[in-house]
Amino acid sequence: MHKRSPVHGSAAFVAASDCQPAGSFAAAAASTQAGATASGINKLKGPMEADALKTVVRRFNKEVIEDGCRASFQELMDDSFVNRSAPAGAPSGPESLWNTFENVLRPALSGLKVEIHDQLCEGDKVTTRKSITGTHTGSLMGIAATGKPVSIDVIDIVRVHAGRYVEHWGINTLPAVLAQLRAG
Repeated sequence: MHKRSPVHGSAAFVAASDCQPAGSFAAAAASTQAGATASGINKLKGPMEADALKTVVRRFNKEVIEDGCRASFQELMDDSFVNRSAPAGAPSGPESLWNTFENVLRPALSGLKVEIHDQLCEGDKVTTRKSITGTHTGSLMGIAATGKPVSIDVIDIVRVHAGRYVEHWGINTLPAVLAQLRAG
């Protein structure tokens, strides 16, 4: 069973509770790539339209960050992915990103949701302003559960190639949120 993603009326479909990817990139972007096929550009390797790029990022936010779907993560992440915002000396590949969602945020924040406020696309990069929210019911970076609502504001820039994440830059308010939780 599938349901429409609530993010800005997206036409992307997300899997219900079975954590199956919503479908291949080619299916999600087929309508915006019809002209590229006619001109001889392979849909999976040629330039993508802005709406198709934004759809990839919306799927990642819903299916990977919010739902924790490993299959979607594997489908949407390129093996060469680099997180340009990883702390110095920390791993910056795909698994470090998965670790953040699966072992840091999701266990600490029950009811985790991602709300996308704005998305802009320039070339192969999508900038997204969003909030990650939930209730602090588990340890978050050494801070015991408080039961308080948490909202982390994020601005990400993601470079997408062939329907997959290849680079990420981002800033967020997690340090401020942690300080507030510590202060009580």
